[in-house]
Parts: sequence; structure tokens; C-alpha cells
Amino acid sequence: MDALLVSAGTVALAEIGDKTQLLALLLAARFRKPLPIIAGILVATLLNHALAAWVGQLAASWLTPQTLRWIVAASFIGIALWTLKPDKLDEGETLPAHGAFIATTIAFFIAEIGDKTQVATVLLAAKYPSLLQVVAGTTLGMLLANVPVVALGSRFAAKLPLKAARIAAACVFLALGLWAALAGIGQ
Repeated sequence: MDALLVSAGTVALAEIGDKTQLLALLLAARFRKPLPIIAGILVATLLNHALAAWVGQLAASWLTPQTLRWIVAASFIGIALWTLKPDKLDEGETLPAHGAFIATTIAFFIAEIGDKTQVATVLLAAKYPSLLQVVAGTTLGMLLANVPVVALGSRFAAKLPLKAARIAAACVFLALGLWAALAGIGQ
């Protein structure tokens, strides 16, 4: 159960102010159909994070526990620093003209490639043995962060303290990195 809860909380915090959350806001404003957008986020996240978690578990099987521990610790600390930098959608970036579900699924899947929440999924899957719990947790975290944005639109985003959320997410990643580094000392 730890893998599910840690994965959900970590990704939910990291997603606040992320480019995919901005994308969710744009999709909600453009299509004004929350259910297909939420379904698209769910499908894209499940596919993307399942692939990322598989890569994380594969990497864990190739590396010694000591090497993996230091890679995970350094990566979480790196993500903590990365989280402090606000994401913005590129100017002139356009959304596909397809239906809300297809546009959301494609746009979210592509936007998640190489994103800090995808990298976090790889690291969490390398750390925890339950692939199912990690994917379920990271997907839940994405939904916890994005469903309110889709449902409430721009009014919600304007009131969200993004800087405080980024700092909180950075602290979580830093704590995970330090915990991963210190947990193996003395073993």
C-alpha cells in the first residue's frame, strides 16, 4: 500500500503547475466537455506511466541494489530541483482539432514523455516492487491534480498558489532522495 500512496502523493504534488496541468486547463477551455477530457487524461496516463514503470522495474533488475539506491537518490534530488522551475506551454503551441477525448489522449501522452512525473514514475517503479501499485498511484496522482482543473477551469487555476505547490513538491522529492540515500547506509 505504501507504493500506491507515495506514488499518488508524489505525482499529485509534482503535477501542480506542470505543463500537463496547463494543457488540461487549455483543453477544458477549448472543448468545455469535462468527461471526455478526464477520460483522455486517464487513458494517456495509464499508457504512459505503465511504460515508464516497466522501464523502472527493468532498470532495477539490471542494477545492483547499491547502484540503484544512489541513482534513485540522485534522481529524486534532481527532480526536486527541476520541480522548482515553473513549466509553461510553448507560445504558438496548438491543440489538435479532433474530439475532446482523442485530442486529450494524444496531447497528454506526448506531453508526459520526459516530464518530471514520468521520470518520477520510472524511479518509483525502480524502488517499489509492485508495478500495479505504482502505476495506479501515479495515475491517481495525475487525476487528483488535473480533474479539478478540468472541472473548475480557469477560476481554479487563478487561485492556486503555484509557487507554494512547487516548493512543497520539491521538498517531497528531496525527502524521497535523502531517504533513498540514507536508507542504505549501514547495510
